[in-house]
Amino acid sequence: MLTQYHIEMTRAALSPYFSERALEIIIAANLRQDDLKNQFGHDEIHYDNNAIAKGDRYIIEQRGYVIATLLSPGILSAWIAFGRLLHTAQDFYSHTNYVTLWLEQFDETPPPPAEIDPLQMDLVKSPRLHSGKIYLPMDALAFIPFLRPLALRLLPKDSHTWMNLDSPRQGAKFPYAIAAGTKRTEHEFDLLRKLLTPEMLARFMDK
Repeated sequence: MLTQYHIEMTRAALSPYFSERALEIIIAANLRQDDLKNQFGHDEIHYDNNAIAKGDRYIIEQRGYVIATLLSPGILSAWIAFGRLLHTAQDFYSHTNYVTLWLEQFDETPPPPAEIDPLQMDLVKSPRLHSGKIYLPMDALAFIPFLRPLALRLLPKDSHTWMNLDSPRQGAKFPYAIAAGTKRTEHEFDLLRKLLTPEMLARFMDK
């Protein structure tokens, strides 16, 4: 997703719980996942190229870093790992067809975006779940406004350019990706609240 939406989802879900200092570091780590060095050879960070299992493992790994850091006197690395984790969790909904699969369950008018279940297990485990493939150089050229129409004509429908829900220009499914990403952010924090001791949690929230 575009930067502003990663910020929006993270703040909407976590502002009631974390200090502003902690939240700023978490968000900065989240956004650094979109640095150029993380765009190539790191499909797990963004669930690109059907790296579903790798993305899941990456989230578990970063969650482990959060807990390991909080077992020591440190705190900064916990916030950074949590920000990295959240970026990947949020990208799941904008880079895979999860939203499409969820909406396909409804024959008539679908429920509003706020009602999306971000972790419906039969969809998470569905063999139909997949993410957009990166076709270079055309997917890169699609970011250049005057070349985007050409890229869309040449790229297959399973490309990142066609599949992503990174911004409102992608259509009516985008609000569902935002709602699901926000709920998933809350879910990831709830998981840590169950795993951390009260003392560790208090340091993590920095309040």
